[in-house]
Amino acid sequence: MTSPPAARIHLMISFVLVTCGAVAGACLGLLLSGRLMAVVLGGAAALGAGLGSFLSRRQVLALFEPDREVVPADGYAEGLADAALVCIATYQAAVFPLTLDGVSGSEREARRKMAYRISAYEGLPYPVRTSAAAALEAIDHGADPERAETAMRALCLTVYDNRRVR
Repeated sequence: MTSPPAARIHLMISFVLVTCGAVAGACLGLLLSGRLMAVVLGGAAALGAGLGSFLSRRQVLALFEPDREVVPADGYAEGLADAALVCIATYQAAVFPLTLDGVSGSEREARRKMAYRISAYEGLPYPVRTSAAAALEAIDHGADPERAETAMRALCLTVYDNRRVR
């Protein structure tokens, strides 16, 4: 199915090509031999341009058709995935602070609550949601920072793979 704007654009370009062909043929015929030759060459050039445009219509309109295999990018879901990654990373920073008194208990709880809320949001793509759940589980155990780091790395890769345009 062709889109109406694509068909209209092709029609307008065809009209311009036929008109330019007729004018160019008429000018050439007038220069070569006079009025009769101008009419003949103008008509022949217009007929040739019109026929060429008509025969190439299907191929030209096929260029305007969108690919059915390509899924449009969902910027909203990608933004949610990035936000979930940031929230979980800040929660990880609260669980494993650089200094012993770097994060209070209430701040850690607030970051945990925000990370869990955004990870459970339904607009988040399923692979990102499951990877976020695994990362939150690894962070909640809190005893093994390497396990949390590998879970965060897997979440980063999942968010990156979820992007349509790279």
